[in-house]
Amino acid sequence: MITTERVRRRDRSLHTVLRRLDSGQLLLICAAGLVALTGVAYTAAEGLDRPEIAVGFGALIAVGELARLTMPGNREVAPIGAAAALGYTLLLDLSQNPLRHSALQVVAVIAVGMLAGALPHLAVGRPPRLDAMARRLLTGALLAFAFRPLADPLYELTTPPTSTWWPALAVMVTLITITLLVDVLIAALLRAEQVRTAFRVAVRDELNMAFPLGAAVGSSGVLLALATHSMDLVALLVFAAPLLVTQVAFRKYAGIRATYLQTVRALSRVTEVGGYVEPGHSRRVSRLAVAIGRELGMAEPELLELEYAALMHDIGQLSLRDPIPGGATVLTEPDQARRIAELGAEVIKQTGVLDRVAEVVRRQCDMIADDPPLSSRIIKVANAYDDLVGPSTDRDRSGAALERIRLSAGSAYDAHAVEALARVIDRGRI
Repeated sequence: MITTERVRRRDRSLHTVLRRLDSGQLLLICAAGLVALTGVAYTAAEGLDRPEIAVGFGALIAVGELARLTMPGNREVAPIGAAAALGYTLLLDLSQNPLRHSALQVVAVIAVGMLAGALPHLAVGRPPRLDAMARRLLTGALLAFAFRPLADPLYELTTPPTSTWWPALAVMVTLITITLLVDVLIAALLRAEQVRTAFRVAVRDELNMAFPLGAAVGSSGVLLALATHSMDLVALLVFAAPLLVTQVAFRKYAGIRATYLQTVRALSRVTEVGGYVEPGHSRRVSRLAVAIGRELGMAEPELLELEYAALMHDIGQLSLRDPIPGGATVLTEPDQARRIAELGAEVIKQTGVLDRVAEVVRRQCDMIADDPPLSSRIIKVANAYDDLVGPSTDRDRSGAALERIRLSAGSAYDAHAVEALARVIDRGRI
């Protein structure tokens, strides 16, 4: 009975994952599947070259996939597996014997290792992000097809009479850099579609958030290949330990950040539970504000602060003796709304770590002439819209609210934020 229920849960998880994929993700997954099948079929027909090395690196790739983690921005990464894949791709020799495994064998080892590492997650109903796995496989294949044809000439340079590794290192670093940039572009294309933001903004976010980790993984892959030259397969064990420790640290960081956001969300519901605002108001304002911020090209760190501030923008209402009808601060006197914002900012400041968020909340009621931060302007627009519309999906009510806000654009509301709001509503991006 337990096994049957587990199978049903796994099937439901797979169905949910497939249903959420867009056309770009499906294309990426199909391309990765085709490359993987080609690599496995070729390797099965030709046989493994130096199978003990392929199995060792494949096992490390599987461990990396098994220990994958989700970083901020819902980015699934497997740094250990990626480093192992890079190391196997860049291997030139072992025990002074040249290695001539083909690019298709590299693809096969990466694909089988990734599949082996994903199976335990799948068995317990935690399916992997197929688009993330496809990206990792395709970028690994790209590097393999570019580097493996150069392996023999580069190995010759590392042996007498030249005996120099500098040309090989230069080629490794150059190709890894190009591969990382291609990966950033692919990730940005997918992310721009998923979160519905501009491509240039997605590229900037990927360069800021994902490229540093990619550079660290690339460096680890090069070091792993060089260490295997001197230490044989013992290098896999020597390098696996510090990589695992580093990944544990990354996992703790990601967990702390997720818990932080959950705490802020729970705190934002206090005003709803106390009857100061309508149920769901803070969450709706937060989603709308983040959508407007993306429309205006805000970076991910700015969007995170905006989300925190939007979730807690009404927390100052807890100081009121008599709640505002419906919690609609847009209908109150400006002085009272400003006092609520200032009290909310004081509450947030007590955390000791959200000073910038507190400043955004404090200035959310400022007039445009006072030059408030962009995040404060966005929250003011999003809050006004939700105060007037609430959870209603009636387009006439939405249009009337938007027109009312537009009448005060340029004085009470930021004109760019108002127009971004209009585009978000029109495209259904909330």
